[in-house]
Parts: sequence; C-alpha cells; structure tokens
Amino acid sequence: MTDVVRAALVQATWTGDTESMIAKHEQHAREAARQGARVIGFQEVFNAPYFCQVQDAEHYKWAESVPDGPTVQRMQELARETGMVIVVPVFEKEQSGFYFNTAAVIDADGTFLGKYRKHHIPQVKGFWEKFYFKPGNLGWPVFDTAVGKVGVYICYDRHFPEGWRALGLAGAHLVYNPSATHRGLSSYLWQLEQPAAAVANEYFVAAINRVGQEEYGDNDFYGTSYFVDPRGQFVGDVASDKEEELLVRDLDFGMIDEVREQWAFYRDRRPDAYDGLVQP
Repeated sequence: MTDVVRAALVQATWTGDTESMIAKHEQHAREAARQGARVIGFQEVFNAPYFCQVQDAEHYKWAESVPDGPTVQRMQELARETGMVIVVPVFEKEQSGFYFNTAAVIDADGTFLGKYRKHHIPQVKGFWEKFYFKPGNLGWPVFDTAVGKVGVYICYDRHFPEGWRALGLAGAHLVYNPSATHRGLSSYLWQLEQPAAAVANEYFVAAINRVGQEEYGDNDFYGTSYFVDPRGQFVGDVASDKEEELLVRDLDFGMIDEVREQWAFYRDRRPDAYDGLVQP
C-alpha cells in the first residue's frame, strides 16, 4: 500500500431505469480510472431510485442477490477492467422476506471481498426504510483491499458514533458513507457529522449524497459530496448541490499515523469504563 491513494466518488441524478443508471456509473468509473483513481464508491442504492420516499411493495423489484445478482457481477467485471476497488451500494434480497440495505466491496482484481448491511434503519416521512429493510446483521467489517483497509457506513448510520468507532478499531483507513439525504431534514448536519467522525476516529471519510429530485416523492437531494481527512478538513472542493459530479482526490494515508500519534485518541480511550453505554 502506498501512502497516497487517489480515490473517487460519484453523486448522481436518477436516470429513470436501472440499465442506464448502471451504464452511467460505469462511464464515471472509467473516467475516474483514466484520472488515476484506484478506489471509487457510489451512492446509496445507486442502481435504483430512492424508493423509500413511499411505502409500496412494488419496489421490492429493485432487490437482488449479493454477490450473485447481476449488478454486483457487472461491477466485478468493471473492477477487473479498471483495476479499481469499487464500493457498490444496492438493495439486497437474501431470501424471500429478508431484505437489506447493503454495500458490496469489490477488490481491484474483481474479487468480491464481502458486504456491509446498514444497521440503523429510519422510519420517518420521506424515509420509510423499515418497510423494506431488516437491520444489518454482519457487524462493521473492514476489508483488506488493494488500496488499504476500506469500511462502509450507510446514510442514517452516520448519526450513530458506535459504528464509526468500530470501523476505526478494525483499522479502517477510508470509510465510504453512501447516502440519500434531502435539504429539509438535516442538511445542516451534513458537513458536521462526517468531519467530526473522521476526527474522532482518525481516518478518511468519503461522504456521498444523491442529487436532484426523483419521481417517488418531494425529497430534494442536495449532493455536496466530499472527502474529509483525519483532521476534519475537506480534501479539495465539496461537490455541487445541484449537479451530478465525479470527485477524484488524493488521500495521504500517511496522515493517519501522524494524527494518531499527535492526538492519541486511541491511546486514551477507556473501554473499561464504557459498559453502561450498551445497556438497554
């Protein structure tokens, strides 16, 4: 692993169908690879609309198996073609009645490394996710990839510090947070929570948000995706709040050791004193 890793993310508008949505992301990935990116991540349920604005059983049609479904297999081929690590968020059907909000992690040679299932499932207006998803049951895995240790935390998860910390304790260098969040709910938190998590846990975070409005509701997804470093500083500019965008940024993973030695948060943790935090 080299210290400087060129990383990418995509914030995208919904095209109206899965095939064109996947094709668009393939184009972005190939462009990122042309720019030298070695890892890329997509937004929450990237190959579908954000159907959780409504509660309707017709939307189970977007679900597929992971890793044996067509989207993840196609992304494995893309990883082999581009030589990039790819974080692929999809609606997962494990079996009838067992559905999860999931992200597959694929290594640069196309190997399926595993998946993360979203733990915290919202059920509020415009985000009726409990209608569709079971809570994640695979813990907080960190994947050994060609670019280093990569973790995933999905959208609403970001409000809960425990998973961020679990990823840090497992050695994450970079955590992708694919999301779908709109202006009227908690937009002022968007540029607060992930930088704070990056500081508290001393790793890089890629915060990805959808952009635009879609046909299933009034949510106005405001983009402004970004990379943030372990000091809580944006790496380059934040993406547009209105337009689709590919971000490609150089992340200096050497900063992780530097910050951990300077701030020593992990040294000064007190897990012996935290038992009460997990009592119901």
